[in-house]
Amino acid sequence: MADPATLVLTALPGIPRIAAGDDLPSAIATGLQRAGLSLQDGDIMVLAQKIVSKAEGRSVLLRDIAPSSRARELARQTGKDARVIELILSESKQVLRARPGLIVVEHRLGFVLANAGIDASNVDDAENDERVLLLPLDPDASCARLRTALERNFGTRLGVVINDSLGRAWRMGTVGTALGSSGLVAMLDLRGRTDMNGRILRSSEIGAADEVAAAASLLMGQAAEGRPIVHLRGFPYALGEGSARDLQRPPEMDLFR
Repeated sequence: MADPATLVLTALPGIPRIAAGDDLPSAIATGLQRAGLSLQDGDIMVLAQKIVSKAEGRSVLLRDIAPSSRARELARQTGKDARVIELILSESKQVLRARPGLIVVEHRLGFVLANAGIDASNVDDAENDERVLLLPLDPDASCARLRTALERNFGTRLGVVINDSLGRAWRMGTVGTALGSSGLVAMLDLRGRTDMNGRILRSSEIGAADEVAAAASLLMGQAAEGRPIVHLRGFPYALGEGSARDLQRPPEMDLFR
């Protein structure tokens, strides 16, 4: 009988509120110690986008934003704050859809998502909720830096994923999605392999980094849980090189655009 496959995820306890300039590898090390964990080759660390953006100083005060005429027009269409719309435009390549309560854009990083990923929830501020948080400048590069620091500190080979909750074109509800990754093959190509009946797989490509993000998102939660870092052990594939950019569908393959 084959050994059972096991995937173990642990939300690290006691992670403090993260502010600009904070040392995330140090916070991870402390969380691992509190959880009684030591890193092993093949482990993956998953971090919520918000703490990475906070550490990288990606928060913006709305009082500092002067809306353009385009932003004011979209604010009238959507009912959103014109200052937030201005930030959305500055973070986007193009606006794809706009209606009351919603604006969907192609982000400068290539993601198609609502509000360019800009969010005010769980953004620490004493100024009447007038601060919002942008996505990291380069989530894949953020993952690579974190991975380098952790591998140096712990002497192990690791993967790192930055998770955010995004909607999907075909389904209701948001799901944890890999904004960035390093140290694992984000898009696993199974084409050419065979199934249990010996049939050759011709179109099987697995969004492995997204599956990692979704699994960790169950523990992170979406509200006041305060569990922004998850340790994952038992990833069923060998680690390798890749990035979350590999998961983006090219425009020419996007039937919705």
